[in-house]
Amino acid sequence: MPGIKISVIDGDAFTTKADTLILKFAQEAHGLDRDVIGKFESMGYPIYEKLPCAWNFFFTGSKEVTNTKSLLFIGTPPLAYLKYKDIRSFGRIALISLAKADPKTKSIILTIHGPGFGLDEFEAFEAQVAGIVESITAGNCPPDLQEITFVERSEGRAERLQRVLKRLLPDGYIPPPKSGGLKDMGNGSSETLRSAGYTSESKKSVFVAMPFDSDFDDCYHYGIYGAVNASGYLCERADLQSFTGDVMEWVKSRIMSADFIIADLTTANPSVYLEVGFAWGQNKRTILVIKKDTKDLRFDTQGQRCLLYTSIKDLETKLKAELVNLKF
Repeated sequence: MPGIKISVIDGDAFTTKADTLILKFAQEAHGLDRDVIGKFESMGYPIYEKLPCAWNFFFTGSKEVTNTKSLLFIGTPPLAYLKYKDIRSFGRIALISLAKADPKTKSIILTIHGPGFGLDEFEAFEAQVAGIVESITAGNCPPDLQEITFVERSEGRAERLQRVLKRLLPDGYIPPPKSGGLKDMGNGSSETLRSAGYTSESKKSVFVAMPFDSDFDDCYHYGIYGAVNASGYLCERADLQSFTGDVMEWVKSRIMSADFIIADLTTANPSVYLEVGFAWGQNKRTILVIKKDTKDLRFDTQGQRCLLYTSIKDLETKLKAELVNLKF
């Protein structure tokens, strides 16, 4: 065997078959872990109080809630404090913990963490893969582990991450513990995997103020993200519904650390205007965009230059040109 197989599939984490499903617990229930916990509770198996604090783990049988034999919850900091280096740590600690909990595990499934609450999709995925590779090449994983599968319910995201994984690990395998590790990989892949997550916070970034809504997903991923990524910036936005507590503190911290802001004012979303106002108060450079008509602009934005776009491709083209012209 050339190593441990790793892949990304478009699927459902509840129905995908494997030995163990690895879940994140960010001190509150979110997304998949919330749904899993809810199913346990409905069956009369309350587990919430057993879930771990940051960097500890909780291992349990699946009770057939999922199509895996077992579940492994890894505790992390709350979402508001979860950064790329923590996502790398999650990948590394997950395998170390699994080696302790069930060393006979042969196959695992997990999901990508970070993009669901606004972090850069590619950067977060690279950090998570890097943590997994780090653990495996150091021999800190179940000795019989054969396969790792990222399960992503969004077909578009699954396809994008498949391309990233192909770039990092072209043959689809992680070198086994007793191999040369990162030395067996190409220079580009090995350098990315060494630094992913560790250097992320020092990279230039763009904060995108726009509704975190499925209607805007294609606009973000194919109209904005591609243009920003091609210009060498991390691209982040905020899913206000993912957080508990003072979400605006997280938003403000990402805006203050960003090099500039892109704001889509289509639909006149109040949260977007709030983010733009804060960015202006911090003297952050902003690029305003709106679909089709500036008559929908509100407040002081009516006197500002705004890029009109008619389609996602038109938005991408105009943003790329704007980034070049402004020499950000």
